[in-house]
Amino acid sequence: MAGVGEARAKLLEKELGIITIGDLLRHYPFRYIDRTKIYRITEVNEQMGSSLVQIRARVTGIGYAGTGRKQRFTAFVSDTSGSAELTWFQGIKWIEKSVEVGREYIIFGRPSFYHGELRMVHPELDLVEKAASRKFNSGMQGIYPSTEKIASALGAKGFYKIICNAWQTAQEYIEEYMPQAVRQAYDLMPLREAVFNIHFPQSPEKLHAAERRLKFDEFLGVQLSIQSRRTERMTRHDGFLFPKVGELFNTFFNERLPFALTSAQKRVIKEIRQDTVSGFQMNRLLQGDVGSGKTMVALMSMLLAVDNGFQACMMAPTEILARQHYANISRQTEGLNLRVAILTGASKTAERRKALEGIASGEIDILIGTHALIEDNVKFANLGYVVIDEQHRFGVEQRARLWTKNQQPPHILVMTATPIPRTLAMTLYGDLEVSVIDELPPGRQPIRTYHYTDAARLKLWGFIRQQIALGRQVYVVYPLIKESETMDYKDLEDGFESIIRDFPLPDYRVSVCHGKMKPQDKEESMRQFKEHESDILVATSVIEVGVDVPNATVMVIESAERFGLSQLHQLRGRVGRGGEQSFCILMSGEKLSREARQRLQAMCQTNDGFQLAELDMKLRGAGDINGTQQSGMAFDLKIANPTLDSALLHSAREAAIRILDSDPRLERAENIPLRALRARHAGGQKFDFSMIS
Repeated sequence: MAGVGEARAKLLEKELGIITIGDLLRHYPFRYIDRTKIYRITEVNEQMGSSLVQIRARVTGIGYAGTGRKQRFTAFVSDTSGSAELTWFQGIKWIEKSVEVGREYIIFGRPSFYHGELRMVHPELDLVEKAASRKFNSGMQGIYPSTEKIASALGAKGFYKIICNAWQTAQEYIEEYMPQAVRQAYDLMPLREAVFNIHFPQSPEKLHAAERRLKFDEFLGVQLSIQSRRTERMTRHDGFLFPKVGELFNTFFNERLPFALTSAQKRVIKEIRQDTVSGFQMNRLLQGDVGSGKTMVALMSMLLAVDNGFQACMMAPTEILARQHYANISRQTEGLNLRVAILTGASKTAERRKALEGIASGEIDILIGTHALIEDNVKFANLGYVVIDEQHRFGVEQRARLWTKNQQPPHILVMTATPIPRTLAMTLYGDLEVSVIDELPPGRQPIRTYHYTDAARLKLWGFIRQQIALGRQVYVVYPLIKESETMDYKDLEDGFESIIRDFPLPDYRVSVCHGKMKPQDKEESMRQFKEHESDILVATSVIEVGVDVPNATVMVIESAERFGLSQLHQLRGRVGRGGEQSFCILMSGEKLSREARQRLQAMCQTNDGFQLAELDMKLRGAGDINGTQQSGMAFDLKIANPTLDSALLHSAREAAIRILDSDPRLERAENIPLRALRARHAGGQKFDFSMIS
């Protein structure tokens, strides 16, 4: 193709993943600039910031300075209002041939000022006559995603020329693949016209229509992929059947419940029950804030599996949480005809052997553990039900390996207090059933969250003293264990010394817990805090999950800007587990990025996990639904955004369902072209990760 030789082709592939002309035309602008506005030199001012501007001026002289790599070329230009300097440090040989003293140019670049004089570094130049004859220009020129190497080699102008050449080469080969009925039903611009207007908008209205068409296409490809797989899964009738509510479930419900179930818990159990008698494999997300009773729902649904002759397992992300689940479930089911075991990476030889032999023989009904459950030597006799707790802490592939422990896939229940962006995207795309526990048990109060900077530290220490005087306990969490040369964040070691200084022993008792401690030391610190032998627990995010201390009412998170929304929400969930009012204090530096400030403000405004996840997705992207990426935009989505374009996503999902309902294999002539669109979004995974939330 004109303008792209072997060297440029390799550069485009390496830097942007562009291999074909189609890839080039799917590399859409991320914003547009108005090339119709031409400023006089004196109209350009420092208040314009870093915005790109155009001036029309005549070259009055040129000059050189420096030698070798430090050489620079300067052109002096003026119009009737004033003068300016244009400077180039690269491509000087080409520029000096292009600049002719006495000729008038349209100059496009980013303004800067030195002693009040306008300067531009590496601006674009077009002769006035040439600028007037641009073929596709409507005054709106696209600015394309790029890299430093691409910008250095091509510049915005060079890249734009390549796009122009790609359009000239490919335009007559762009064929419509969307069925006419779909285009009419959703008022979609023809494909060729949309591709032209996304790169060379002829008006703001046509640009909007082009964006809408291309976003719809991307969403439709995603939906055809997901809905095809879902249809295939639902037509297999390969879900284990749990037809009876048996002795274990009934005995536990009638005699062992530690508290009455909320109406939300009852609703979720009913939804799970309906899934497990449908004949289809369940793939359900259970969302609820920490302390809302998700684990009780998980236990009762596991009892359903055991009542029907199947084994169940629960995978937790940490040793502490796995052993807490094991201890609680063992205590709650003591005396029932139920055999429960635990398996973690730290399990001793006898405990490990007993667990492995028991699940392989079928003697063990419920196995609780960490990622050790996915090891190859873990063989189940008849695994029918899998619960994954705090699912955001596991990688997609880790979660998926549990799915292969049976020839026939077990029912899957994943639980989280804050859905990660990838999982939230699956709910938006419609391939994951969602249950929500939106009630807290009686007596629980919403946690009050506040954001302070170091200026309020003395006030914070006073508040902590008040809470301890009331008999309460406090967490203080740090992002780092030791001081870092590269990151300006609070660290645990320095923080511990400060706390000991401000809260001296024996008046206040302080424990420490972090990931580099020996397991026995870590467990001892946790035991001290749980049994109120210490008042303050100084820790890292290792206590994000697995710590249940109802008497703790204050969570202080130092350098809170360092944590993501999911972690902040999980850490906040360590308090508010008793009947007393609890508090979360987010401490940060004075200087915050816009994104960090948004996160902290959101934490102060809501306790709702779904709202926080929606913001997280806006900030980080939706994640790769078919693959293993858990943040960043997914499915080769170049232009569509599942959050910002949710209405269009809904329309595309509706269209995909209608198409597949009448033509599941896309065999009709009008639908055959959609196969390529679906394939582009089907992903390259050998394993169907979209089945694992």
